[in-house]
Amino acid sequence: MSRIVIALGGNALQANPKDTSAEAQLFTCKETAKPIVDLIEEGHEVIVAHGNGPQVGQIVATYEAANTIDDGKPVMPFPECGAMSEGYIGYHLQQAIREEMRARGIQRDVASIITQVVVDPNDPGFKNPTKPVGSFFSQEQAMKLQEEKGYVMKEDAGRGYRRVVASPAPIAVVEEKIIKTMVDAGHVVITVGGGGVPVIEKEDGTLEGVAAVIDKDLASEKLAELLDADELVILTAVEQIAINFNKPNQKNLASITLEEAHKYIEEGHFAPGSMLPKVKAAMQFAKSKMGRKSIVTSLNKAKDALQGKTGTVIIQ
Repeated sequence: MSRIVIALGGNALQANPKDTSAEAQLFTCKETAKPIVDLIEEGHEVIVAHGNGPQVGQIVATYEAANTIDDGKPVMPFPECGAMSEGYIGYHLQQAIREEMRARGIQRDVASIITQVVVDPNDPGFKNPTKPVGSFFSQEQAMKLQEEKGYVMKEDAGRGYRRVVASPAPIAVVEEKIIKTMVDAGHVVITVGGGGVPVIEKEDGTLEGVAAVIDKDLASEKLAELLDADELVILTAVEQIAINFNKPNQKNLASITLEEAHKYIEEGHFAPGSMLPKVKAAMQFAKSKMGRKSIVTSLNKAKDALQGKTGTVIIQ
């Protein structure tokens, strides 16, 4: 059987974007656990990664609401908010996966690891922050935050101003050895949640958290390489990658080579905020070592995709 890194998309955590309650997320995670445990039941080694965009945004907004910019109270630093989201999403997933395994008589342990991911302080992403986080502010409030806290604030589609942070590329996973030890021992591991907490490594070897968001698909790809996984499965809202998406001439793709993927990217077939990072992560893993395979598909089709029945396979 294969060692598989599964990167869960946002729909695997929040089926209804309008209901962001913890109760709704736990319910969704229990449904998400079923196709994951299907793969575990078949004997695969499964490592689970996930996004955290809405969740970390909620956490940041909650602290912003509780500590207004005028009362002098400190706002929770962004890296800590990321770690909080890793913790509570991981708790929901590990509880759901454990319950589903027990219901099927599978005796395996599952645990989440608060994961730190090293980034380069000179990454070009820090020079042009683009990821909006947290609450909306008036222009006056935004300018004050910019001046007093050093935030980068940008106007967001006429709804007000929001803080934006960088999205640097992942370099290394700090807890790599711990994760590998747990996977080798047969445990189900949930890790690099939300792309992991971004940290920079100082000259003395200490780590410092930075205000940034690492793309979860790129972090999952890096993890898959480090764990020498056989397959990277990126789960999203669609069953297959398509070109000419949502157009009369839409064409779903069962398999694409790296050369074809480059061509489609140059032709602008993949949206920067959605499918493009998934395709790039899939390409990176496929070219990292001969024999490695990336699959992009929907959550409920993961088992079929691994059997070659659906999904989009990216190969060298």
